[in-house]
Amino acid sequence: MKLRRSERMVVISNYLINNPYILTSLNTFAEKYEAAKSSISEDISIIKKAFEEAGIGHIDTVTGASGGVIFTPGIAEAEARAIVEELCSSLSESDRILPGGYIYLTDLLSTPSILQNVGRIIANAFCGEKIDAVMTVATKGVPLANAVANVLNVPFVIVRRDLKITEGSTVSVNYVSGSSDRIEKMFLSKRSLKPNSRVLIVDDFLKGGGTITGMTSLLNEFDSTLVGVAVFADNTQETRESFAYKSLLSVSEIDVKNNKVTVEVGNIFDA
Repeated sequence: MKLRRSERMVVISNYLINNPYILTSLNTFAEKYEAAKSSISEDISIIKKAFEEAGIGHIDTVTGASGGVIFTPGIAEAEARAIVEELCSSLSESDRILPGGYIYLTDLLSTPSILQNVGRIIANAFCGEKIDAVMTVATKGVPLANAVANVLNVPFVIVRRDLKITEGSTVSVNYVSGSSDRIEKMFLSKRSLKPNSRVLIVDDFLKGGGTITGMTSLLNEFDSTLVGVAVFADNTQETRESFAYKSLLSVSEIDVKNNKVTVEVGNIFDA
């Protein structure tokens, strides 16, 4: 397929964005678009500069016979902060308060554009880490984990609180629910996660931290390593076990009586 340079750069950019973290040789582009390898190299240099200036991500070149280019997605901090601040405003709406001190998040976590941007922000916060899989617990964390895994181009695994025959053989652990102080159980299919994986845990809302602790215990059963924990929002009023995590939003007050929610930017941008 013979293309002009401008057309070629558009389709190469699209390929890189849709195939992050994959090493692609220059010969692949040269053969596909019937261009000299040197011309493809010049195209990549121009795209690399544009991506970095726009905060889209980084393109690294690997030299040698088996070399090529790898695209790592990113997002400019100014753009990310603007997105999170807008989410703060949305989450501060008084009609979001639910019984038990929860906040209604479903509309935000079911909007594709929001999920895509949140996925980019969380993935960027862990860009220096090698991640083999993203883990979450059913069901509200699934769209968010899917969005993050899509940016990282890795599988995501779903931990369940009820045993389903379609999961096959499972591993289970008991954990203390942070919201009810009850002993509960969670399950993960043995086929879902390869042993010795490096895993990022993603969830929608962090209260007592019992669910996160349970998932961490499951990782130990798979001889896997916890890379980090990321949540859409956390409730700083809750008492929880101390563990490191990153949050986009931080809820500092839920006043059910006065129908008031106070939301701030979380620690996602902290070094």
